[in-house]
Amino acid sequence: MSFFTSADITLGTKLLEVVYIVMGLITIYTGVKNARDKENPSRVGTAVFWCALGIVLAFGRWIPAMIDGILVIVMTLPAILGKVKIGKSEAPSEKSVDQRYNAIGMKIFAPALSIGVFAILFAIFLPDLGAIVGIGAGIIVSVILLMAFSKENTPKVFLQDSERLLSTVGPLSMLPMLLASLGAVFTAAGVGEVISEIVGNVIPKGNVNVGIIVFAIGMALFTMIMGNAFAAITVMTVGIGAPFVLQYGADPVVIGMLALTCGYCGTLCTPMAANFNIVPIAMLDMKNRFGVIKNQIIPAIILLTVQIIYMIILK
Repeated sequence: MSFFTSADITLGTKLLEVVYIVMGLITIYTGVKNARDKENPSRVGTAVFWCALGIVLAFGRWIPAMIDGILVIVMTLPAILGKVKIGKSEAPSEKSVDQRYNAIGMKIFAPALSIGVFAILFAIFLPDLGAIVGIGAGIIVSVILLMAFSKENTPKVFLQDSERLLSTVGPLSMLPMLLASLGAVFTAAGVGEVISEIVGNVIPKGNVNVGIIVFAIGMALFTMIMGNAFAAITVMTVGIGAPFVLQYGADPVVIGMLALTCGYCGTLCTPMAANFNIVPIAMLDMKNRFGVIKNQIIPAIILLTVQIIYMIILK
């Protein structure tokens, strides 16, 4: 593949592509496993969804854009029709989980912590590679740690558990990527400029504090609509952040960082953030569909208020 041998492509981009290929292959395995699972009530639809997604993730760079688009459309059909189901689960028993926890103890959190630590280290000290590549490195370290903790953690176990998690989350696993793409589409369509014109009739020019308040609240509200702060921040920065806050000398590092956390406050309050607020309900079998959101609204309002105060003080 000329992509990996080209001198014009950075090492970070090449490594990131490797991460996507691995993700795609695991996703394809999920589709193939479900296709062969006689206990899955919708083998065909489940296999089509996961295999189409896996092909796009792993090989989308080398597939013509038209074919990629067709695969994405094909992928959405089983999800829309409710034909993506969970097949036979090979989850460990509660007794087995308790035994392993008693043997490992609090060290069980080390693998998860390593993912975040490596993401931060790569972002700070290896910016050319990037935080996402750091996450990949952290996952490799976490796998090594888990294998050191128990000889039962073989590569087959990791593959099966990856499939089980994907099958449990289902099509909702695609929501963050789709919403992030939607943010880029909104920006390209000029939604940010429309918002800027509307807000320009409300915010007095040069009043940075009012601009910050509107920017922060707008981030939370737009995140509630989009379900993802990464999707919202591109639109809201173009529409409000840049012309009404950053243009008047506010620190872009402080404003950008805290604006994103304001968006996360909106994440706590919306069912559109399915991976945070809907998936846990399904996994915990909660009776109240909005139980998670109801318990997060007050903390979200408090956090949003604190973030706004931070932005005004540190601007």
